Amino acid sequence: MGKRYNIRNYNFILVLIAVAQALYGIIIIGSAKESVQTRQIQGLVIGIIVMAVVSLVSYSFILRFYWAYYGICVALLVAVDLFGRTVNNARRWLVIGGLQFQPSETAKILLILFFAQFIMKYRDRLNKVSVLLPSLVLIGVPWYLIQDEPDLSTSVVVLAIYVAMIYVGGLSGKIIMGVLAVAIPTFIIALFLILQPDQELIKPYQQNRILAWLQPDKYTNTEGYQQQNSITAIGSGQLTGKGYKNNEVGSVKNGNFIAEPQTDFIIAVAGEELGFAGCFAIVAIFAAMVVTIVFIGMRAPDLSGTLICAGVAAHIGVQSFVNIGVATGLLPNTGLPLPFISYGSTSLITVFTEIGLVLNVGLSRITEKRMQGIELDF
Repeated sequence: MGKRYNIRNYNFILVLIAVAQALYGIIIIGSAKESVQTRQIQGLVIGIIVMAVVSLVSYSFILRFYWAYYGICVALLVAVDLFGRTVNNARRWLVIGGLQFQPSETAKILLILFFAQFIMKYRDRLNKVSVLLPSLVLIGVPWYLIQDEPDLSTSVVVLAIYVAMIYVGGLSGKIIMGVLAVAIPTFIIALFLILQPDQELIKPYQQNRILAWLQPDKYTNTEGYQQQNSITAIGSGQLTGKGYKNNEVGSVKNGNFIAEPQTDFIIAVAGEELGFAGCFAIVAIFAAMVVTIVFIGMRAPDLSGTLICAGVAAHIGVQSFVNIGVATGLLPNTGLPLPFISYGSTSLITVFTEIGLVLNVGLSRITEKRMQGIELDF
């Protein structure tokens, strides 16, 4: 189940980066909605404990049960469809006893574990229809269940994780070019159809969000209200911001210009109060985190370790980019939390669990190299 590790080889840099980002989030949450700050601190404590435990359990042992993870993932998503709690016209939460959590968040790590072993097992036949087609079906089932909640943004992140992992796993460049040759024009056609008044490809509110992004002036007081206020708030912070927990009536949180600012639009609070410098720090920490994870993955002892790191890096990198892109008007409003920063225990514990897996990949490489009598050069 486990291996003997040397604590000196523990990647404390990645730990410090992750904890620093989570603490940064707790500070901002304290200003956005102080009443939930304590719960986020509790989530951080649990997340650190889970990270520490997972980091000391061999990922090779964890991956043995990859089919169980897939089954649990699908079962939880089906349970959401049947028994989930509906909030703001979206059924995304399960309530078990006094515990409420979002299965679509846990689905990310479960799918990373599943495909890390699946791709590793079939890597020699990955470009054959007999393997590639089943993999598409396997990602298609959870993808459909998530987007049907509806949660289109999370389904996009899940798809990005799969694409990153199968690419790193050795997907042929010819297949990639062939898919792009079909996907790009299909996307353009789909976008044209989506913008038609009588379209049925996506739900009306999703269409309105796209229209609000393309024509912000027409939707300033409706679907584009929060996004435009977010852009204004970030811009008003200028270089150093208006000050942490400022009492200005016209601020984004004090004036209630954004509903639940501690979640999807928390970067707006950071931009307004801490300015460009505060937002830059968040982006820089995310960049350092993703680069560190990629570096660990490149030095993994086997392909499955590399794939775990690829999946985690894709999750954190893509979701961070999408969240910040929405808050700054670069992308349509999607309703996706910012990892480590936005309020939400399920999301926080999930990303810390992923960091734990990455830490074990790093430790496993060191252990295996020493077993082979190879001197490491860091």
